[in-house]
Amino acid sequence: MGRLALPVQIDVRDFDGARLLIERVKERFGRLDMLINNAGITRDKSFIMMDREDWISVIDTDLTGVFNTTKACIITFLKQRNGNIVNISSVSGIHPLPGQVNYAAAKAGVIGFTKSLAKEVAPYNIRVNAVAPGFIETDMTSKLTDKYRSKLIGIIPVGRFGTPNEVARVVCFLLSDESRYITGEVIQIDGGLGI
Repeated sequence: MGRLALPVQIDVRDFDGARLLIERVKERFGRLDMLINNAGITRDKSFIMMDREDWISVIDTDLTGVFNTTKACIITFLKQRNGNIVNISSVSGIHPLPGQVNYAAAKAGVIGFTKSLAKEVAPYNIRVNAVAPGFIETDMTSKLTDKYRSKLIGIIPVGRFGTPNEVARVVCFLLSDESRYITGEVIQIDGGLGI
């Protein structure tokens, strides 16, 4: 495609690893323009069965990971007086399902993080938005049983799961100049599930 990529594997739960990632990107490309916080895991189970490790692993990956990578790049954005951040939350952070206390808490936290940071950095020409996907055809949803999948499709008004491409289009819009007057927003991409 005529584009350059820099593959770097890090654990977003590692504060120093996130900092190293941002440093490597700046070294390779000479600048940093945008950040998409997309790392996420689930450990779904009823709260009574949820152990401390289930809680910590989801919160540390899905919420603390957003803090770590954003913290690593925000000084660069402030110095440039320009930057764009898109956080991937979830419809579960707005309309949670049972059995997802840890995931819902983390994704709701991402929404609060997005709105608060957007207010803080808007004077520096830095935008911070979030998308909240519903059920999307990913590795995460491929583990659902056929019976549960059919039940979910029955409650989604458009009658299907979304595609990664449909989420990517909204993220690209938020990263483009077409959305330069949008900050602090959360766009649900859920086929009407949250209506």
